[in-house]
Amino acid sequence: MGWWRGLLRSVWGSLSKEVREHVGTDHLGNKYYYIAQYKNWRGQTIREKRIVEAANRKELDYEAGDIPTEWEAWIRRTRKTPPTMEEILKNEKYREEIKIKSKDFYEKDKVSKEPSEELLPSPAATQIKGHAAAPYFGKEEPSVAPTSTGQTFQPGSWMPEDNKRQNH
Repeated sequence: MGWWRGLLRSVWGSLSKEVREHVGTDHLGNKYYYIAQYKNWRGQTIREKRIVEAANRKELDYEAGDIPTEWEAWIRRTRKTPPTMEEILKNEKYREEIKIKSKDFYEKDKVSKEPSEELLPSPAATQIKGHAAAPYFGKEEPSVAPTSTGQTFQPGSWMPEDNKRQNH
């Protein structure tokens, strides 16, 4: 199947006015190409293309780190010019320095955060008084004993009215 695809690609490349310009190769072996804007045989304008030809051609084997970030930025058109090898090596060195510095920082931070009794405040005693949605929140708890605001309250003295008035 591979030779058939290559044959079709070469035939299509000869029929179209696409001209691949090799822009660069990264340290992983990926090749990068630029195809300028052109008009096809029907007169349609085809916009410029930026293509990567992966060193490992199996699509299933692709992982996030297979293309350096500088080249990926060029492919996605977030940068205009393709990166140079010096720039990629400089950025790689910078990333390694940042990894080392962050590791040192976290190690120092871990050592300095050992618990010491004099720096920690004493735990505060909290008292739970109910839920804020309760009608008596912030007031005294309702008592079980009957209470009245009037002076004449007698437990069991109230009787419901007759049934005639309740049905109407």
